[in-house]
Amino acid sequence: MNLLSIRIITTDVEKLVVFYEKITGLTAIRYTEDFAEVRTKTATLAIGSTKTLQLFGGDEVATAARNHSAIIEFLSKSVDDDYERLTEILRSCLVQEPTTMPWGNRSLLLRDPDGNLINLFTPVTTEAIGRFKNNLE
Repeated sequence: MNLLSIRIITTDVEKLVVFYEKITGLTAIRYTEDFAEVRTKTATLAIGSTKTLQLFGGDEVATAARNHSAIIEFLSKSVDDDYERLTEILRSCLVQEPTTMPWGNRSLLLRDPDGNLINLFTPVTTEAIGRFKNNLE
């Protein structure tokens, strides 16, 4: 089994799509006004409108902007470069400046417009680089 996608449910698809395009530098695929995907080499971040909940059983299945436990993580070539590149965006959403973690990743933590935590990280120790060698470009 492989993890291929994480989906965020939101009341404002376009706002989140534009935010993730700026953060990742990727162009999202907009299938409809209620559903888009940001595809990376290894996984997809899907963004769906609350309207799509009807396809999964109704409004009570998920609640937009209520995540308090998951962190969406993106492997980056350099979080320090990302920090400089995203200065304007980070003014309103920065949680933690680039910091080297005990497990060997340098991490930049922020929140998207719905409050979801995002970790941009770069492995910096030999062990951490080894864990992600197949995903590093």
